[in-house]
Amino acid sequence: MDRSWMKLSRVSNAYKNGVQTFLNFAFQNASQENMILCPCKKYGNIYWHFREVVYEHLIVDGFIRGYKKWIFHGECTPSGTSSTINPTYPDTDYHQYVRQDDMEDMLRDAFNMRSHGEQSFPPDFIISEDCNIGGNVFCETGTSVPNEEPNEEAAKFYKLLNEMNEELYEGSKYSKLSFCIRLFHLKCLGGWTGNSFTMLLEFLREMFPFAKIPQSCQDMKRLIKDLGLGYDKIHSCPNDCMLYWGDQKNQQSCHVCGKSRWMNSNTEDVNTDEDGAQLRKKPVKVLQYFPLIPRLQRLFMSSKTAESMTWHNDQRTDDGLLRHPADSLAWKSFDSKFPSFGSDPRNVRLGLAVDGFNPFKIMSTSYSTWPVVLVPYNLPPWICMK
Repeated sequence: MDRSWMKLSRVSNAYKNGVQTFLNFAFQNASQENMILCPCKKYGNIYWHFREVVYEHLIVDGFIRGYKKWIFHGECTPSGTSSTINPTYPDTDYHQYVRQDDMEDMLRDAFNMRSHGEQSFPPDFIISEDCNIGGNVFCETGTSVPNEEPNEEAAKFYKLLNEMNEELYEGSKYSKLSFCIRLFHLKCLGGWTGNSFTMLLEFLREMFPFAKIPQSCQDMKRLIKDLGLGYDKIHSCPNDCMLYWGDQKNQQSCHVCGKSRWMNSNTEDVNTDEDGAQLRKKPVKVLQYFPLIPRLQRLFMSSKTAESMTWHNDQRTDDGLLRHPADSLAWKSFDSKFPSFGSDPRNVRLGLAVDGFNPFKIMSTSYSTWPVVLVPYNLPPWICMK
């Protein structure tokens, strides 16, 4: 098989066609669950990736030097026998990340709860309600600890940790929490409505009565809501004059145009029982605000994404080609104008996009949504746009 294309420019069509030829061969002869070892310069046949990721790496970074005999991807050895160098997945941390739930690490990243030495809990470890949660001290049941109230974030962490240790059913390798998170992820990807999701849960409970499956979509939301990254509902003037927020949170009408805050003009007793009264009334317009700072903090708190946040400075191929916003003149011009900001690769670059769309795909309705999306450009291009 001709391998001369491997020496060509990585932006040429001949090289790209050659990469596709390699991928076709590799996935036909050495794939494991739709993944192969990535032979790029960065990963060097150590980590497993999907086809589109391997293609991206080979275009951006190229093949590892000297890899002309594809022995890790099913090509025969010089003796004529099939290669057995790579029969199964290697036992690496990356493989564990891709193929296992890794719920404990996810929870620790989400709440920044790292114990000394990064040790995992032993199998017989039981979370005690008497733990000094505020100080993140881990102990076994029965150990005397100072009488200290847990802080709110730590209490959420230990509650979810208990859910993580609860099996979905006896003998299951999945926990109740991992089941809920994965199923709710499918709901979001598929755009299922809350009612359809509740019907699915009812069907699963009927088919598998021995499993600890939530009864409804709301029950599942309550179970996983403490993972954070929710959103705030802020009432808005129907004419977009103001937000009922901060000092103006309890106003009943817009101080600019005079429009009522509520669909029902009857607004008595709102201030008497703020929470209860507002729950009984339906606002004319609601802004769903996704707080930015906690999301940026989560990117740096997670061990899976913190390294990627400096990819544009540490791992980007800088050869004059435009592959990433960091290669653009606008990025470089900003760095020259604000050198103190540009000198620290951890500083976050955000791209803002906004557009309106009809979320229900019914052109006759007047309902529309205008999302404002912030894209973190620090991340590699195959991550920041997902």
